[in-house]
Parts: sequence; structure tokens; C-alpha cells
Amino acid sequence: MTNENIIEFLSNKDYDVRKTHNARWIDQKCTPDVVCIVADCITNFINNDVNKTFTSRDIWFSTYAKENIQAIFKKVEVVDTSVQNEYDKFFQQPMKLMAYSGILSEQKRGRENIYKVENLELLNYIANRERNALTFLVFYIKQVLKDSGIWDVFKNFLDNTSKENFNELKTSFSTFTIQNTSIGNKTSYNGKNEEAGVVECNRIFSKVINPLAFSYNKQGTLKGHLSPNKITYDVLMYNRDNFRDIYSEKPKEMSRKDYLAINKITINTAYYQYQSSKAKAQLRKYNDIFRSGLSEILDTDDRATHMHHIFLASEYPEISGYLENLIALTPTQHLNYAHPNGHTAEINKDYQYKCLMAKIDSIKENFKIQDNIIYNFNDFLFVLQTGLSDNTYLEIENNDFDGIQAKLILSYA
Repeated sequence: MTNENIIEFLSNKDYDVRKTHNARWIDQKCTPDVVCIVADCITNFINNDVNKTFTSRDIWFSTYAKENIQAIFKKVEVVDTSVQNEYDKFFQQPMKLMAYSGILSEQKRGRENIYKVENLELLNYIANRERNALTFLVFYIKQVLKDSGIWDVFKNFLDNTSKENFNELKTSFSTFTIQNTSIGNKTSYNGKNEEAGVVECNRIFSKVINPLAFSYNKQGTLKGHLSPNKITYDVLMYNRDNFRDIYSEKPKEMSRKDYLAINKITINTAYYQYQSSKAKAQLRKYNDIFRSGLSEILDTDDRATHMHHIFLASEYPEISGYLENLIALTPTQHLNYAHPNGHTAEINKDYQYKCLMAKIDSIKENFKIQDNIIYNFNDFLFVLQTGLSDNTYLEIENNDFDGIQAKLILSYA
């Protein structure tokens, strides 16, 4: 699934809100990480059976969802009746978005919405990683705004970011939504005045402008106002562990583990374990299909059955779910070479360098497979910047693999 595939899929639809009058084309819970995991729960539930129908309750009460959602998003027991409304939003809102986009079909049966998968390839793409979900959301949001005739006011703000243009944009979005959707119906607020509709629009507004602002490297909205800084990746997420902030004052000579312990900082390990497990499964599947299951380090013909973190997951949880930080190795390579004497809490630095050089070749090779690109160059730079504590990796120009190799030689000299 490429950007061109997504654009082609979206351009063949008509998302004009003035025609559909559907205010739920996006909603408060439609963050990249939530959309990603709901898509993942759906793919797990249908198990490649595109004819299988389901409701939001089917998904949220599924074993897979119950095993992951509570720990990842720090929510209480899914079946707790006191929070069922919150869970309904958590699952239903992303599913409504996927139905509006055409990834799912939606039919009303009694009081329930019945869903079925219409585009499994795109659903799998979104489910694979949060970056994919964000990429889809940016293209989708733009297409809806263009089809609805309100893209120009968004484009004006993104091209000419100012407080005045921000206020104009926010007001325009509320006015448009209230005039064209059920949010404009006062009875939908149980008799409350139209201000309730504006409040509802403002809550949705952040989910529209901030992904666009991030993709354009611009300011967006924060707590209802123009954000003082450019929108960062973590601001878009439901889970908002910002490791740049967490480690910004860590002394270089202190380990990350000691720094967290001294400052009593708790990391949501379940979230990163989930991301790591999902990425390992994706890499194993890709490696089996496109590389005949062989090791990415080409010094053996044995099958690569171990998916190894180049930078330890325990030490760098924020990149543990990045495919660019994983490499397919044989058991011998993994336990005898990558980890000294099989001690999985330790890393052989010489072999780590070898893994990174091999990963460069794997990523370059993958970029030639136009219809199944799984890696992202900027994500690879982020992995290197994080694992090697060197911000200059982020300055490397796009697809400059020679530049990465030159820097790695210096880093490991």
C-alpha cells in the first residue's frame, strides 16, 4: 500500500459533508493510535474473512481487545457497565470514520450498526503501525475538506499561520459543521442552546487540524487556542508519552533505567510490548514472503526465526515497535552473536553495527517493492537518533543511505 494507492482510493469517493450531513466522518477518539489499534482488533476478529459482519460491541468484547486495550490505554475492565459509554466511543468513533471513508460498510439493523470490511488491504495497512494510520488520516482529512468545499480556509491557515487566521479557521469549521450536520440540530443537545454545538465542533476540530499541521510542520491547536509551538507527533496521540521531554534533562553518563527510577517516572510498558509484538509479527511475515525467510545478515542459509531488536526494547521502549529497529536473524546469530553469551539484556556493539549496516540494505531492497513498502526512511533516522543519542542523524537528507553509513562508521569507530 503506497501513498498513491491511498490517494487513488480516496479520490474515487465523494465525501462532501454538505451532501451526507454526517458529522461523524471524524471524531474525538479518532487519534492515529486509537484508529490503528481498533483496525488491528477488527483484522484479528475477522481473521481474513471479509464476509464476516460485526458490531462495535463484537470488537470491544473480543478476547484480543480485552487483552490489549485495558493495559495499553490504561482503561478499566471492558465489561464494566459504568464505562460502557466511553468504550462505545473508543471503538465506535474510529469504526464510523472507517465506514465513512469506505474501508468498512455500515448498515443499521435495529439499534445496532452492522459493519463489514470493504477494503482489507487498506485496513491491514492502518492496523500495522500508527504511522500508517496517521498517513491515512492526513490524506483522508484533506480529501473530505476538499470534497466539502472548505479546504481553502484550512490551506490559508497552513500557508499563513497566525492567530487571526486560526480564529477564522476555527469559526469557519464550526459554522460549516453546524449548518450542514446534525450537530446544528438543537434537539440533539437535549434542549441546550447552540453553544453546545460549538463546543462539540471545537472538540472535533483538533482532530482535523492537528494531523494536517503535523504533516505541514506548522502550529495547530492546543487547549482551544493556537498552539505556541509546531504540532509534534506525541500531541496527536491518545497515549502521549513524550520521550523527548522525559529524557531532555537526563545526564549523559546516567542510564535511562536509573534516570526513570530516580525521578519516579513510569512508562506504559504494556503499550510498547504490544507495538513490539505486532511489529515482530509483521516483519516475520514480510521476511517469509519476500526474502524466503532468510536472515538479513547474509552469512548463512539457515532460516531467520528470531526478530531481534537492534537497540534493546527494555532500554529504548519508544522505538521497540519500529520495524526499522528490528532485524530477522537465525537463532545462532541472535543468541550467540547479537547478545554476548546469550544474555538478552546485553548487546554486542560490534554485531549491532553489523545489524545496522544490514538493515540499510534491507530498507533499500524494500523500497524497490513499490506495492509493499513497509519501512520509512525518517523512522529509521529516528531509531538511529534515539538508539545512538545523536540528534545529527535527523539532519541526514531523505534517502541518503550513504550518509547514514558514513555516520555509522564514525559512531562505532
